[in-house]
Amino acid sequence: MSLKNEIAAEARRLGFNLFGVTSPDTPPHYAVYEDWIEQGRHGEMGYLDTERARQRRKNPSLILPECQSILVLGWPHTVPSFSREGLEGEDQRLTGRIASYAWGEDYHDVIPARLQELVAFIEERRGETIPNRWYTDTGPILERDLAQQAGLGWIGKNTCLINPGQGSFFLLAEIFLGIKLEPDTPFSADRCGTCTRCIEACPTDCIQANRTIDASQCISYLTIELKGAIPRDIRTNLGNWVFGCDICQQVCPWNQRFADQGNSNQADISLKEPDLISELTYTPEEFNRKFKGNPVKRAKRRGYLRNVAVALGNSKSAAGIPQLTKSLAEDPEPLVRGHAAWALGRIGGEQVKQALEKATLEEDPFVVEEIRFALGE
Repeated sequence: MSLKNEIAAEARRLGFNLFGVTSPDTPPHYAVYEDWIEQGRHGEMGYLDTERARQRRKNPSLILPECQSILVLGWPHTVPSFSREGLEGEDQRLTGRIASYAWGEDYHDVIPARLQELVAFIEERRGETIPNRWYTDTGPILERDLAQQAGLGWIGKNTCLINPGQGSFFLLAEIFLGIKLEPDTPFSADRCGTCTRCIEACPTDCIQANRTIDASQCISYLTIELKGAIPRDIRTNLGNWVFGCDICQQVCPWNQRFADQGNSNQADISLKEPDLISELTYTPEEFNRKFKGNPVKRAKRRGYLRNVAVALGNSKSAAGIPQLTKSLAEDPEPLVRGHAAWALGRIGGEQVKQALEKATLEEDPFVVEEIRFALGE
């Protein structure tokens, strides 16, 4: 068995479902990335726009000068059901929705150890120390481009990498190696065809024609990466998503046919369907305790409770009024208080009007403006 085949077998043993090899050449879609940046489609993610980040994405060898091969691996995660419930905003229950990759342990805590094990395996087989760098969603590289070049699939219209036998419910990881391995044939076919289900299903119309997204309009960006206020004109489109979004993958025929829904990763029901009213009560200590070792912690308490308040407002349920009123009056974060005020205005009614008019002690300009907007002033 060749070294490459041995590595592939060990990768599968470690839990990776996809394996491919490519070279550290300039990714074929780098110009698309540059254009995306120039158009400001990256929102407030300024780290994507630095000269260092651009140059390393253009020339992966800058990351590891000794690099001769790049291993690209897929790591499967939980697959949601493909019911259309909630996809078009009709789900008015008092439960939130969290992207399926966050229903279990944080992959940033799980995958790195497996990558290190794989590097150790390669070094043991070679009998020498090998220059290496590894990443999983953390390095200045165009992961999906590298994966396509490594033969793992094609970049779909929803911007996700789609594997013809696995769908797209997996995460990518890479190992840069200072040894030469036979590269795989790039995946050249476009199997999206004329299908536009992902584009049509996106609540915020963030999917662009050139297989990129306008991050500033994407629910995943708005609920995770955006640190400030969610723009008012898009809040209603978030529905009950409180962390990330799966819609463009759920409607994809390749996932509906091939994604393994048996891979549950021991999903926690409280993460799959969080109770919005309960979530809005979390103290910093309670938030940290619940989401320790979980991706949701990236949003931080203020960002997560901001999202929960928006989801409660979108439910239009009077059951959310008491807790939203309490959050408006008592939450230490202006970001949460402001979105609680907006949510109350979305629900409406005499009880809401009285609650908003009583918030006379509020001094934060952002919150005051949200209260006025909610009152229709």
